[in-house]
Order: sequence, then C-alpha cells, then structure tokens
Amino acid sequence: MSAESPGLRDQNRNWRLRFRAWRGSRPFWAGLLTILGGVPIAYLPYANLKVGQLTIRMATTAGAGSLIIGVLLVTLGLTMWFHHIVRVFAGVATILLALVSIPVSNLGGFLVGFLLSLIGGALSIAWAPADDGGRPAGRHGDEPDSAPADDRADYEAGRVVEVNGGRRHRAG
Repeated sequence: MSAESPGLRDQNRNWRLRFRAWRGSRPFWAGLLTILGGVPIAYLPYANLKVGQLTIRMATTAGAGSLIIGVLLVTLGLTMWFHHIVRVFAGVATILLALVSIPVSNLGGFLVGFLLSLIGGALSIAWAPADDGGRPAGRHGDEPDSAPADDRADYEAGRVVEVNGGRRHRAG
C-alpha cells in the first residue's frame, strides 16, 4: 500500500463521520447515561465488595426488583438509540424507574445509577430532532451566514427587522 492510496485512514474517517451522523439523529447521550445508570442498579445488590480482609455483601430482599429495574433501564436506553420516536415515553419511564430504584436498590445503586438514569431520562425528554434543513430545531436562520447571498447586504445594513418562520420582513 503506497502513501498515495486510500486505506485504513479514509475508512476510519468515513466510519467516524457515519457514527457522528447517526449519533446526531437520536438522543445518544440520553441513551448512554440511561444504560450506564442501569448497570449499577442491577449489579450492586448482587456484588461482593472486598475491602482488605473484609467482605461486604450488598444482598437485599429486593434483589430481583433491582435486577428488573436495571434491565428495564438498559432496555430503555437502547430504545432511545434505536427507536427514538418513543423518546418521551422512554424518558418518563426512565425517570420513574430511577425514582423507584431509591428504596428498592440500595439508594438507586448508591445514588450513582439513580443520578445517571435521572439525567438520561431528562435528556431524552428534552431532545428534539433536527428540522429538514439539518439545523437543530429552534434555530430560525437569523444569523448572517445562513442568510441567502442577496439578503446578506440587507442584513448587514440593518434592514432586516424580524425573522418569522423563514420569511424575512424588511423595514421600508
């Protein structure tokens, strides 16, 4: 393979760009935090922690409940990634399961799983898909870079008064 031929470097770049586009089209961070929050909630009631010669066992009577909550949180995180249409339902269910994990699962996985799941659910509810123009929803194109070329001079001269729904209104 010569220095001129495309190889692993271009394949790596294409993979990164495809992953970036995939990540931007769904509530990626909400799903990741929800999955990471479900792991300690499910794992800690069954864990044996060793501190020197001392073994600490976290077994509780609600171990099965903790496992169910943790598995459901991981499933909701994956749902946020792969079926992002139901992101609001998944976010609300994540928040409710995180709150239920406080009394059921050792303070929600010692508050780590609880906080990660709570933030993940809130991010899932707050996430909005991009509009058709590829910009995040909520931006209306009132910056000079997104203005058409013939309107840029009007914008810089201060004659554009308001941007409303993509229609420009000019001061007379």
